[in-house]
Amino acid sequence: MKKIIKVLAISSLFFGCLNADPMDKKIGSMLMVGFYGTEVGKDSQICKDIRDYDLAGVILFDHNPTDKTKPKNISSVSQVAKLTKQLQDCSPNKNLLIAVDQEGGKVQRLKNAYGFLGNFPSASSVSVMNDAQISATYTKMAKELRSVGINYDLAPVVDLAVNPQNRVIFGLGRSYGKNPIDVSKKAKLFVDAMNKEGVLTSLKHFPGHGSSLGDTHKGYVDVTNTWSSVELNPYKELKNSADSVMVAHVFNSKIDEKYPASLSSKTVNGLLRNKMGYNGAVITDDLQMGAIQSKYSLKDTLKLAVKAGDDILLFGNQLDPNNTVKTKVLVDTIKVLIENNELLVNDINRAYARVKKLKERLNQ
Repeated sequence: MKKIIKVLAISSLFFGCLNADPMDKKIGSMLMVGFYGTEVGKDSQICKDIRDYDLAGVILFDHNPTDKTKPKNISSVSQVAKLTKQLQDCSPNKNLLIAVDQEGGKVQRLKNAYGFLGNFPSASSVSVMNDAQISATYTKMAKELRSVGINYDLAPVVDLAVNPQNRVIFGLGRSYGKNPIDVSKKAKLFVDAMNKEGVLTSLKHFPGHGSSLGDTHKGYVDVTNTWSSVELNPYKELKNSADSVMVAHVFNSKIDEKYPASLSSKTVNGLLRNKMGYNGAVITDDLQMGAIQSKYSLKDTLKLAVKAGDDILLFGNQLDPNNTVKTKVLVDTIKVLIENNELLVNDINRAYARVKKLKERLNQ
């Protein structure tokens, strides 16, 4: 009897080793988080989180919402290069996604004031350049990102400039224009330049934020009456070139009468994957934005985002310093949802596989 028990124990241990990663790490591989600090020690919380949960990635910001006199993550060229190395050293497989929003124009985290090149033109300014000038501009941007260890740029914006009253896209010059063919061509030049230098990208903001009147950072935004299916064209055109797609928090009852895009299975699994044929990774816009937090609890946000088909759930810990979230809370909440049969293990496995595939592109 003792021999049988011993054999079973050894078999269990052996086959357990052959199984996929533990659930903690599979869930962790779906999370991208923001943190406070310009350097990272081995015993820091973010380093422990990266190591213990094998996080998908981290996102860096320059602006510190808790203390405007201090940087959050970015203060100088040498500091960022050192920080990214420290972060990567925490990663079990040294393939941590280290992300920033570096579009050019009003949205660029690596600013001239910190010693970076900075002053990259906005998409609206780029739209009048020829292809060679665009490629040269974005190659320079990509080289700088890579030189300081940033391997994931949450750009380009492929929203169409169809609404002059739109403050968050049109008003900030973040769109290449209203013609989807032109937008697709210029965005492709951005993606190609980044990829050539080893930087991954993300098309945003699916299924289209260019027609909106409101700002999802601040609250609920309904585009039902302003959105047009032409806003999907850049995603259709670039679906085989995109490293990832960022899904917005806009509500569009033409697609889903109940949930905003980022929490909508009809939008992500239905429209983007099944109907449009996109097979790559999907990352959410920051799930701490007002459009989400004002309407959904953390538990419901996580449940809906995973069920929607999102692969990387972004928590920037940036928008509300009084409402930051710990990685352990995110992981444990998703585990409870699985235990209660509110989420399927298969949903986690699918996301895990897509994130793993995304990270493999870092070595291509």
